[in-house]
Amino acid sequence: MPVDFTRAEIETGRRLFAGDWRFVAAASSPASLPPMRGTEIAFAGRSNVGKSSLINALTGRKALARTSRTPGRTQELIFFTGGDSLNVVDMPGYGYAAAAKSKIAAWTALIEAYLRGRANLARVYVLVDARHGLKDADEPTFKALGQAAVSYQIVLTKADDVKDAGLTDRIAQVEAALAKWPGAFPGILVTSAREGSGLTELRAAIARLLAEKKR
Repeated sequence: MPVDFTRAEIETGRRLFAGDWRFVAAASSPASLPPMRGTEIAFAGRSNVGKSSLINALTGRKALARTSRTPGRTQELIFFTGGDSLNVVDMPGYGYAAAAKSKIAAWTALIEAYLRGRANLARVYVLVDARHGLKDADEPTFKALGQAAVSYQIVLTKADDVKDAGLTDRIAQVEAALAKWPGAFPGILVTSAREGSGLTELRAAIARLLAEKKR
């Protein structure tokens, strides 16, 4: 189902991401996590799903988050801030088979520690490539988020690479698959970092989330 937003939420979302966004820290272990401040949202997803590109598009900064043609390059939790009220975390991509098992185990331990111990984490946005939909590699992430009692929502990326009819089918497929994951927040957001579509709605969704947290 499409998600509707008010003009106020759209404007608040625009202002949230119009600030001076900057890099804060890169954490490779639980001990290196930066101090909690404000509210955090995190972006997770399979390697090469477009997390860094989406973060750059949301913040209007071309090189805030590093992008790479090499899957699995992000191997740490990368923290960015736009001020005291909102902080964004770029999580390591998962599902890249060529990564060493020891490295995957380290990422997993880091992510589990982060999810369980980050009291200011308001939501994880799980990115899914609109061309491919949900994959088996997504399920462990849904399970970990559920076990940690962390709110999460699906965001389709690269929607510009899918024709309208195919995109409608993909949304329906993802919604049907999420029926087995009751912890998923309702409503699928559809974006394209390249064309900029859906960014207004995603910003507004984040603005709504922050407003709900203040109540």
